[in-house]
Amino acid sequence: MNIESVKTLFTLFSGEEASENFIPVITLAVSEVEKMLLPESDPTDVRLDFLCASIANNRLQQIYSARERSEFTVAGKMLKESQNTALAYSEKLVRDYMNMCEDLIKPKTFVFMGFSYGTGE
Repeated sequence: MNIESVKTLFTLFSGEEASENFIPVITLAVSEVEKMLLPESDPTDVRLDFLCASIANNRLQQIYSARERSEFTVAGKMLKESQNTALAYSEKLVRDYMNMCEDLIKPKTFVFMGFSYGTGE
């Protein structure tokens, strides 16, 4: 994965300059994607840069959402229901890039099926 490309894409997705403040979020996203890679995957595939940037953007939107969940009133501070559409769209973006990279990464979900063996009694 090209970290400079991930930074550029992060800026595009989040609208925030990939400054030193956001480097830990970007680094965490890259690490997360590295752990998802299949052994035979090409780590230089450009789709992985998009996936990393979308995950970093999603983490940033989660941070912003947690911050804006409190509302100041005359009586003090209280939690409010968040209407953060940026968070919802960042989650959709991550899902789209996960789907795009499905041949490069380990599946996140598994379906286990159980079969019952009837004894015929």
